[in-house]
Amino acid sequence: MSNNQEQIGNSQENKSEILKPSLDKSERLSKTPEKSVELSPRDIEARAEKARNEALENAVSVESGGKEKSEKKPNSHRGPISKKQREISYFRTMKHVQDELSMTSRTFSKVIHNKYVEKTSEVVGNSIARPNAMFAGAFMAFLLTLLTYTIAKTIGYNLSGFETIASFIVGWIVGITYDYFKVLFTGKK
Repeated sequence: MSNNQEQIGNSQENKSEILKPSLDKSERLSKTPEKSVELSPRDIEARAEKARNEALENAVSVESGGKEKSEKKPNSHRGPISKKQREISYFRTMKHVQDELSMTSRTFSKVIHNKYVEKTSEVVGNSIARPNAMFAGAFMAFLLTLLTYTIAKTIGYNLSGFETIASFIVGWIVGITYDYFKVLFTGKK
């Protein structure tokens, strides 16, 4: 029992000896006139806390005999962000958000955010399912179907049901044509 207390006492002494240089350094930083002008008290405290944490990590790795490897943090990278970094960030964010979802939502999210499904959706959204084309199709479907229904009801003609689909296709073609000429003349999507 007393042997265990001695180990605890020695461990505390070792930690305080390791922490002492980092505390001295943080005190020197806070007292240096040039640094105090550049750094706010909050920044100084954050740096001191960072130094304490690093010292504690070093103490843990020294006490464990170097068995635990300290995780290396990635260096902050200056300059443009590469495609690989964007992909890594995207997958981390997706994983984090999907972990918060229910099981059914998570499964649906994984299907929807599959690389192939996303690419297909992007291609369809940029070509076939353009917003102006869809709006024009819906608007024309409403107007032409209303007109056709009114005329058919007046003269006693039965509708087949294809009228709405045909008028949507006509409106969609008008919308795609409008988009094409708009891009052709203005150069803007």
